[in-house]
Amino acid sequence: MVIFIAAWYVALSLVTVLVYAIDKRKATAGTWRVKENTLHLLELVGGWPGGLAAQHIFHHKTRKASFQLAFWAIVILHLAGWGVLIYRRR
Repeated sequence: MVIFIAAWYVALSLVTVLVYAIDKRKATAGTWRVKENTLHLLELVGGWPGGLAAQHIFHHKTRKASFQLAFWAIVILHLAGWGVLIYRRR
């Protein structure tokens, strides 16, 4: 089970990095953009580590306060969920 969860996080993180890269390229070119809700959905389903990495790699979505608020709420939600799961297993 742990391997499945780890693989899920890695796979979703890779997809999330790719989508951030596409959005950054489109933003630079001034063309169609990826919706922020799409980025947040990817983060919510497990791609938040990739989102964090992509923000630092591409310097993308780091200044927009509303985006950062939602992003960090997702991170906290994941960490709290892991905390509950670990606590209950004891």
